[in-house]
Amino acid sequence: MGQILKRRLRQEKFESAYHEAVLNLLVTASHFQERMSATLAPYDITTAQYNVLRILRGAQPDGFARCEIAERAIERAPDLTRLIDRLESRGLVERARAHADRRRSVSRITRRGLDLVERVTPAVRAVHQEIATRLPEHDAREFSRICERLYSGGD
Repeated sequence: MGQILKRRLRQEKFESAYHEAVLNLLVTASHFQERMSATLAPYDITTAQYNVLRILRGAQPDGFARCEIAERAIERAPDLTRLIDRLESRGLVERARAHADRRRSVSRITRRGLDLVERVTPAVRAVHQEIATRLPEHDAREFSRICERLYSGGD
């Protein structure tokens, strides 16, 4: 086991099965991060921007405050405000004051943002389909279950 990882990292052995598992997870995550970046590049959008647009699509028409977007984001972006600024400057997102608390800013996806997400969706689904050709559904479910055990603290 681990022959592919050994070749990929040019490493003969690992400290433990856990060390090997963590490295495999990191290499796999990096592989799919690169794959998603390449998929989104023709649309001039990053994976973090796509994630924010996807979150805001699910929040329409009300939108979310920055803290609510951050809670739902796949990766915790320290520069979420600047990321939203860039989306807003492209007309993909709009910001307004919340009705209940005028001090709070709420971001909403625009029609242009929805159109972009719609155009990107087939390319993103193709990446998911690529996974499906390599991993049967029952293995995907088991992989998800294992990942959740790891990042939830084993609850």
